[in-house]
Amino acid sequence: MQISQSELQTRWQKIQQKIKAEQADGCLISTNVNLLYALGRVINGYAYLPAEGDALVFIRRPEGFSENNYFYISRLEQAVDILKEKGIAPPQKLLVESGEMTHEDWLRVQKALQAQEMRNATTLLRQVRSIKTPYEIEQVRESARLQSLAYTQIPTLYRSGMTDHEFSVEIERNARLLGNLGIFRIFGQSMEIFMGSVLAGENAAAPSPYDFALGGAGMSSVLPIGHSGKPLQQGNSVMVDVNGNYTGYISDLTRTFSIGKLPKEAYFAHDVAIEIQNRLAEMGKAGAVCEDLYLESLRIADRHGLSNCFMGLSQKAKFVGHGIGLVINELPVLANKAKDVLQENMTIAVEPKFIINGVGAVGVEDTFIVHKNGMERITSSPQEIIDLEK
Repeated sequence: MQISQSELQTRWQKIQQKIKAEQADGCLISTNVNLLYALGRVINGYAYLPAEGDALVFIRRPEGFSENNYFYISRLEQAVDILKEKGIAPPQKLLVESGEMTHEDWLRVQKALQAQEMRNATTLLRQVRSIKTPYEIEQVRESARLQSLAYTQIPTLYRSGMTDHEFSVEIERNARLLGNLGIFRIFGQSMEIFMGSVLAGENAAAPSPYDFALGGAGMSSVLPIGHSGKPLQQGNSVMVDVNGNYTGYISDLTRTFSIGKLPKEAYFAHDVAIEIQNRLAEMGKAGAVCEDLYLESLRIADRHGLSNCFMGLSQKAKFVGHGIGLVINELPVLANKAKDVLQENMTIAVEPKFIINGVGAVGVEDTFIVHKNGMERITSSPQEIIDLEK
C-alpha cells in the first residue's frame, strides 16, 4: 500500500498529541505494526517522532532508501549525533513501546539515547490507531469487500467427505488467490494463529490457550487452535473465521455453514446471534460505552435462554467484539468493565456466537464502522446458515 505524505503527517500529529499530553520529548517506535502506521512500511530500525516536527528514521535494513530524514545506522547510539546535527535535543523524557519490548531492549534504548525517563507508549499508540483516518477506512472497506467475496465462494469449495483441514486449505487457497496477504497480525506476545479457524462440530467447544472468541483443538499441540483434522459429518455446523487481510488493514468476518440439516435449536441460536449483532450495531453510536454493549449481549442471550452456551461452553470468551485495523485485536474491546467510549471512525468486529452440544458453533461476525448514529456493517456475505450439501 502506498501512503501519501499528507496521510503520514496526519498520523504523526495524532501521535504528537499523545506525546505532548504525556509531557514527553518524543516517541521511539520499533515494532512492525507501529512502524507500518508511522511510516507506511516495515523496516529494521526505529522511527523517532519528536513532540514537534517530522519523524526521523534510523534504519538498518533494507538498503536503498534515500528519503529525507532517513539515516542508515549500525548502532542506535548514532541516533544521538544525528539528532544533534538536525538541531534536535536528545529526549530527556522518552516514550517507548515497553509493553512490547524486552527488558534488554529497554535498557539498550535508555543507554543509547541517554534518556533520563522512559514511559510506556504501547497503549497510547493503540489508542491512536483505534480511530481511523479516511484513508484507513478505505483500506478496511476494501478488505471487507474482498473478504465478503471470498466467503460467497466458500460453498463451491466444499466436497463431500472432506476433513475440516482439507476444507480449510481450500478456503485459505481461494482467499490468497483473491489477494489475501496471508499474514495475520495480532497484538500480544502469547497470541498466534495461521490464517484463521474452521471449526466443525464439537471441535468448536475445545478450549484453547489463546484469547480468541472460540478455540478448537488444532492439528497439533504445537498450535492448539482451529481445525483438528476430523471429517466433516452430517448434522455438524462448520464455522469459518478466516483472515481478512487484503490491504494491510484487516476486516473480520465469520459465517456458519452446515453439513445437512441442523436441529431447530441451532437455527434458533443463530437467529439470536444476528439479533444481538443488530442490536449492538444500533447501540454502537459515537459516545456509547463499550461495557454497555457487552452487557446488552448478555441480556439478550439470557432472555432467550441461551446464556449457558453464549461465547463458549466450559471456557467462555469474555468479550463480544473488538477493534480491528493493522492487527486483528485493536482497541477498544466490547467487554465487561470496559469503560472505553466508541468514537467516530473506529472499526469494530462484533461476533456473537453460541455452541450447541452435538452440533458445533453457530453465529456471525461482521466488521462495522462507528458513526454518530450507530454502526455501519461493511462485510456483506449472506448471514444465514448455508447447507454445504445442497
